[in-house]
This record gives sequence, structure tokens and C-alpha cells, in this order.
Amino acid sequence: MSDVAGEAVLLAGGARAILLQIADPGVGEGVARHSDFASDPMRRLRNTLTYIYVVVYGTADDQARVVAMVNAAHQSVRGPRYDAVDPQLQLWVAATLYDTAITVYESVFGVLSPNDADALYLEYAVLGTALQVPPELWPDDRAAFHRYWNSQLARLRVTDDTRRVAHDLLHSHAFPWWLQAGMPLARLVTAGLLTPSLRVACELPWDARRQRRYERAMRVTAALYPRLPRSIRHWPMRHYLRAFHHQ
Repeated sequence: MSDVAGEAVLLAGGARAILLQIADPGVGEGVARHSDFASDPMRRLRNTLTYIYVVVYGTADDQARVVAMVNAAHQSVRGPRYDAVDPQLQLWVAATLYDTAITVYESVFGVLSPNDADALYLEYAVLGTALQVPPELWPDDRAAFHRYWNSQLARLRVTDDTRRVAHDLLHSHAFPWWLQAGMPLARLVTAGLLTPSLRVACELPWDARRQRRYERAMRVTAALYPRLPRSIRHWPMRHYLRAFHHQ
């Protein structure tokens, strides 16, 4: 098992993954009608990170327990056009986590070798297959994933509900003060990580000055973050695993 999923820098892509998720019509409607993560974003963050870290790094018993918790939470998220336990919707959510992780990781550490990229791709499949995604539904390899990803991007639709949730998330006052201070940078990085079309559809401001600021922020991160001790870079992973074990 690689250490990639445990890198704290991947948290920089969290909002990007969420915006991609809710741009899917089924996920977006379910979130708009049932989720309170904009008013309680720390709860959403805690639950998502706990799931990722436990599924990737936990024991078999840990994994079974966290999957049961997620499945129970999803049972009530259903409507005429969405179902949180729909394998296709869960596949898309897992795909956004993988694509965001690899995008952020390679922006900071450099492009992975083909062998390492293949291994990481297979590891991330478990985020979907641990729930209702049948193993055969996860694209066979990275080439198949890219075909799936591009086809999904073409069918995304940003609605007024999507834009409202995006705005509420990126401008939430429910974050603790130490995160509030970093929200301008979080908005910049989130917009920079999105495709231009999705950035426009979500009404995220962008211009040449913001592009330069984004590129500078990523260069600084790439220069400094890999030099941090592993104990610091993996602190969130250890923190959420400890908290899960004490539940």
C-alpha cells in the first residue's frame, strides 16, 4: 500500500472533488436536498476523510465498520432522480476522489512513473468497491478510466442548486477561524484545479492575475511541502484513524 492517500496536501483538492461530484445531476440533487455540509463543512470533511483513511489504511474490521456507517447514512438519501446507493453515482464520487488525488499529488511531487501510477490507480478502486460499486464497474486500467472520465465530464450539468452549494461551501462561515484565514487561498486553488468550463459554470472568478497567483502557489507548495517530515505530512491521516478507533 502506497503512502499517497495519507498525504495532507491532497486536502487542497477537497472542494474541487466536491464540486465535480455535485455537478453530476444525481449527486447534485441529492446533496441539495439532503446534505447540510455547507452549514457544517467540518462534519462533511471529517466523515469523508475518515472513510478514505479507514478504507485505505484500516484493518478489515475497521473497513467493515466504516462501510456500514456510510451505507446507513446513505439509506435515506433517495428521490425520484437520485439514490445515494446507486453504483453509478458512487462510482462517480470515487472517481472524483482518485482524479483529484492524482492531480494534486503530481502537481506537488511530479508525474508518477507508469508502474507507480498503475499501482495507485488500483489502490483507489477500493474507495468505490468497498461500497456498492461492483469491482467490474471500476474501469479496468488508467486508459479506460480516462475514457470514462471524459465521458462523464461531458454530461455534467451545473444547476442553480449546484452553484448555490458551491458558493455556500467556498464562502462558509462555519469553518473554524484557522481555516477561515485560508479560505481565499482555498478558493483560488479550487478554481485553478477545475476545468475552465466548470469554473465558468460554477461562476468562480478567474483572470490572468488569478492564474499567475495559482501557478505561484503551486510552485511554492511543490518546493516546500515534500521537504516536510513525513510525520507532519501524514498527521491528518493518523488523527482521523485515532479518532475512529475511539468512537
